[in-house]
Amino acid sequence: MSGRDRNWHVVHHVVFPTDSDTDTLPLFVDFNAQRHAAVTSLRPTEATENEPAAENAPAEGAVAAQTNQLRSELLSGERSIHIPAHTRISMGTYFNAFPASYWRAYSSVDTVRLTVSTTGPCKVLVYRSTARGTSNRVVTLEMTGSAQFTDLPLAAFGDGGWYWFDVVTADTAVELAFAEWSVPEPDGYVPGTVSVAITTYNRPDFCVRNLKALGEADVLADVVDRFIITDQGNQKVRNEPGYDEVAATLGQKLVHLEQGNLGGSGGFARGMYEATSDDRSRYVMLLDDDVDVHPESILRAVKFGDFARRPTIVGGHMFNLYEKSVIHSFGERVNEYRFMWGSVDGVREAHDFAGSNLRTTPWMHRRVDVDYNGWWMCLIPTQIIREIGLALPVFIKWDDAEYGLRAKRAGYDTVSLPGVAVWHMPWTEKDDTIDWQAYYHARNRWLAALLYSPYAKGGNLPRESVLTDLRHLVSMQYSAAELRAMALEDLLGGPEHLHRTIGSRLPQVRKVRGSFSDAQVKKDLADFPPVKRVKPLHHGLEPRPPRGPITRAARLLAGAVHQMLPTRAAEAEYPEARVPALDLQWWRMATLDSALVSSADGTGASWYKRDDGTFKRMMGRSTRLHQRLHRDWDALARQYRDALPYYTSREAWAATFAASEPEPAAPRKDRS
Repeated sequence: MSGRDRNWHVVHHVVFPTDSDTDTLPLFVDFNAQRHAAVTSLRPTEATENEPAAENAPAEGAVAAQTNQLRSELLSGERSIHIPAHTRISMGTYFNAFPASYWRAYSSVDTVRLTVSTTGPCKVLVYRSTARGTSNRVVTLEMTGSAQFTDLPLAAFGDGGWYWFDVVTADTAVELAFAEWSVPEPDGYVPGTVSVAITTYNRPDFCVRNLKALGEADVLADVVDRFIITDQGNQKVRNEPGYDEVAATLGQKLVHLEQGNLGGSGGFARGMYEATSDDRSRYVMLLDDDVDVHPESILRAVKFGDFARRPTIVGGHMFNLYEKSVIHSFGERVNEYRFMWGSVDGVREAHDFAGSNLRTTPWMHRRVDVDYNGWWMCLIPTQIIREIGLALPVFIKWDDAEYGLRAKRAGYDTVSLPGVAVWHMPWTEKDDTIDWQAYYHARNRWLAALLYSPYAKGGNLPRESVLTDLRHLVSMQYSAAELRAMALEDLLGGPEHLHRTIGSRLPQVRKVRGSFSDAQVKKDLADFPPVKRVKPLHHGLEPRPPRGPITRAARLLAGAVHQMLPTRAAEAEYPEARVPALDLQWWRMATLDSALVSSADGTGASWYKRDDGTFKRMMGRSTRLHQRLHRDWDALARQYRDALPYYTSREAWAATFAASEPEPAAPRKDRS
């Protein structure tokens, strides 16, 4: 069948920001079209024992950052842009290039069609890249003021590569009226639809804003079946100004539920539950409440799911809500030996597209295959949910990673698809490993390892866990150590506690944490005594990070010995130092007896105080709990694995939803 005889389906529109936001503009259009990458290697900067690689180091071979031209005044619509005479612009950008290698790997599509329409004569130069990041022109379209198309093969994109196009004008300015990427429909093709499930907790403004934007998007009119809002807070979405108008516009497309705070896993499990209660939707999209999302991203995820060879989880990337041209998460995996999440090898975190765009970033041209996708934006086929169950009842943390691993074990892929993304506050803006979330970080990591670790006794996780406790304790973070001990005790109690405590454990966790001085934040530094150093710095030098495993072990042991020394009266009267949140490192804190430590969000500080009795008690407790876990690992792993199908079932979750009482509403806002 020739290209002209096939039915073509648009899966990817070329789009532009409608608010003329210059912060996001580099993600859509590149005005520096002459810049190219000189690729010398695919290998990232390697870390050594003594010199860990910088997370934000530029990719090898990438061009140096340059001042990017940002011509937002040229934008003329969501899908159109004005191009002056004698100008060249490129669509080789995150949102407008076509991620050919992902379509090649996960679908049966063999050809993609680029259709471009301009209002006057110009040239459209079509490029492709390789997995190495090199690029070459493959087609030149001589535009005459009408739409033209070209069909492009996908056969050579086995390991990576994108398609994109540049527009070059001569003596006449033109308008790029629209451009789109299409793929051929297979026989019997039926497009799928999606239920968008938004879990919200006291973010009614974000929620109403997103409902309005997505509900009014023409591109989603035939794609979204319904919006399922699971409201778990006391600042009710229904009381937010503008809600009534949005609800009236959406009509039966809006399913608004209120329940007690069961965390992200409880809210998303409710969305999964409702979306699989009938056969209306082929997919459910889990979407955080506090994000900005372009409607096109939802469309692209659904279309990719439609054309995937088999049911596939399609996730979106995360951009930094505060630095909007910076991508925070491009691909995640779980290191099964450590049982810890992190970026896929070769991925550079916090990459700024304003400094180096897609065309000039070699590492981004290699396809990134993932274990899971964060639930800030994740499309899941309802078929998969019916087969492997709903979310694990863990409140927050590891629910998304566990689900990806569960799906992988059942034979289903997860794809983090370029061009599909949200803007969200990144976890670098907070340190949730030392606040109340420390309980969930610890328990849920252990739980996931019990379910999926292929290594005896959890591989390296027990050693890392003990060392984490020790680092918290030498840093005088007694609240975090206490919560981690509570987490391990609950885990050792067996899987019955998961549903039983999902709605009640958080208040207890907050209460326990609040009893420690390191968790008691005061906004005004004047509320603390002045800083007075009891003993001078060693040789007058600030502590430096230890280099090498032997030095790290020796420093940690020295910190533990220091913690066991009797505390002195002066240490209880005055803090010894003031430590910014960015400098909160165990090797620094281990040298102090007390300190004022800034909170990660910058709103205040807390007083860390060394207590030798607390250190000895907590270190002994940690040792006993880890010994017990090591002894009982095999039996406990079988217990959790056997219980998994029930605790993720519709029946178990239905009982938890029924027992969950919504919080009373806070005072109603003025709606005038």
